Amino acid sequence: MFPVREDEPKYAFLQNPSQSSQHKDSKDKNRYGKAIELTIDGDALRDQSLNINNDGAVGDNPNRYKQHGFYFTADNCIACHACEAACSEKNDNVGHIAFRSVGFIEGGTYPDYRRQNISMACNHCDDPVCLKGCPTRAYTKFAEYGAVLQDPDICFGCGYCTWVCPYNAPQLDPVEGTVSKCNMCVDRLEVGLKPACVSACLGNALEFGVIETTPKDRTQLDAHIPGFPDPSITHPNIRFQQTKTLNREMKRVDSTAIKYHRDDNAEKYQPVLDDKHGKTKYWGLEKLLASHENAHVIFTLTSQAVMGAFVLLVVGGSLFGLPAITALQQSSAFIPLLITMFVLMGVGLYKLNMHLGKPHRFYRGFNNLRHSPLSREIAGVSAFFTGLAGYTFFSLFDNGFTHFMAGASALLGMIGFAVGSYYMYKLYRIKARPFWDHWQTASTFYGSMFSLGALLMAMVSVIFLENSFALIKVFAGFIAFGLIIEAVGLIFHAKDLKKGSGEGQAAFYEQTTSFGKTYYLRNTLLVFNILLALIINVSSLSGGIGIIVGILFSLSIVLMAYLGRIIFYALVIPTTMPGAFFWKNKGFIDHARESGLADMQQLGVAHERHHKFDVKELIQTIKSNFFSS
Repeated sequence: MFPVREDEPKYAFLQNPSQSSQHKDSKDKNRYGKAIELTIDGDALRDQSLNINNDGAVGDNPNRYKQHGFYFTADNCIACHACEAACSEKNDNVGHIAFRSVGFIEGGTYPDYRRQNISMACNHCDDPVCLKGCPTRAYTKFAEYGAVLQDPDICFGCGYCTWVCPYNAPQLDPVEGTVSKCNMCVDRLEVGLKPACVSACLGNALEFGVIETTPKDRTQLDAHIPGFPDPSITHPNIRFQQTKTLNREMKRVDSTAIKYHRDDNAEKYQPVLDDKHGKTKYWGLEKLLASHENAHVIFTLTSQAVMGAFVLLVVGGSLFGLPAITALQQSSAFIPLLITMFVLMGVGLYKLNMHLGKPHRFYRGFNNLRHSPLSREIAGVSAFFTGLAGYTFFSLFDNGFTHFMAGASALLGMIGFAVGSYYMYKLYRIKARPFWDHWQTASTFYGSMFSLGALLMAMVSVIFLENSFALIKVFAGFIAFGLIIEAVGLIFHAKDLKKGSGEGQAAFYEQTTSFGKTYYLRNTLLVFNILLALIINVSSLSGGIGIIVGILFSLSIVLMAYLGRIIFYALVIPTTMPGAFFWKNKGFIDHARESGLADMQQLGVAHERHHKFDVKELIQTIKSNFFSS
């Protein structure tokens, strides 16, 4: 398992339960009402080996099947980062990955300056959202110590667990393309040793043991501390002690526009907006265009456009027989439209798949249909794409069998649309990301389906039909409907964020300052496109002027959709711990990329480059492997 040195210091060992204070005040249930004993005598889960390093032995810790957790005493932490170093050394982490990190918040000014340090890793939660969110089932919560463990060999690098975790515990390596995280040092626990970070702590700030028991020299077991996200999201297994008085307002030293204000009624610090960046409006285009999430932007926009067009064809034409849709289905533009839809959907799926850290493992996305909304989205979108492919293929022929198969494919596509589009929205309802956790996400996604789907149909009609003015008039109505749905959602979203607090309000602040000019451009284009769509719906387009207006109208909608979607991804502010140093400080990361420091491994920053498909590098690798063999 794990080698125990002969000169291992006493403080590195777990306390003997029969002699420690933990035995005297042990409890049956934790503060969330869940049993601390994770199994019962005779359970098949008991007395099994964890096969650490292929060792079949079973640890003899009498508390092996009780939920364990970390205890952090902020009064004692001196921010020496010994816990970080010990963790990284023990897990052989590269410079830009840290399972445990130390940040801090500060308040007041000299001579009344206060600082609180925070050391944080995975909290091995009772309700691990990473486990439920992961589409590959790379996560498992073990009965042994209640550890939530992750297998990088199963992971395909989608990074969804890094979205849903409020504590930034899962670490996506942008070079290797896989996620890894704190494993509670279960190999050390099995031989009676505390986790490496706890053993290395110089100030006795970190302790470890059965949850809800009071470690030696501790008096508090709080579930909250200034700077710590809402524990109700995941029920984390960490307890805090903070006896020193802090200032009423404590600020983050990273670039996040958040500070923490003491709420005397709630008897805890609440996250509130810190308008540290001023009120000046910027374009922020260099940050938007360089976003790691551009693949998601392309996928969501193309898939929603195709889904919208498909639904209009099947429901509007085949089911309800709308004259304009029926006329399109019977025209020479129908097959080109289907082929265009198929190609666009394929491009979107390709971009999304290549965004994965391990694209060749894409099939593992179906592994967690029971819990993961991402798995369900993947299944739904795959069914939709299959139905679209069948509908396109069988529509090329004209006989009874192909008509039947086209209908069956359309049914499969509609089922895939219902499941895929719903979970495409549902996967963004993340408590750890308040900017996304709003019904506006649904109104934007479904609004885009109508507007972009109708636009796609109109553009194909113009290209392949000589007289498409009547069709364009109808499609303009659908475009206006979709844009209005999106606009209503955005209005309520901005209103709710502005009057809200914490990370949601901070996201609205960034939206109107750091990306203010781009944000208002998007809004202006949205209003302009709604008005123009309504005008076209009433008066239609014709002649050369009509073609010019139509081209400008189409470009305006596409630009508006792209700006809105990239803002959606770039603006989200997660409920993470304060990041003071390097890889936990987004401001430093941006600076490092701009200045070239990101190429220096020792600074703890790495480019997010695993999703780029380098053909030259692939060829070189093949040549090297071929000649070496």
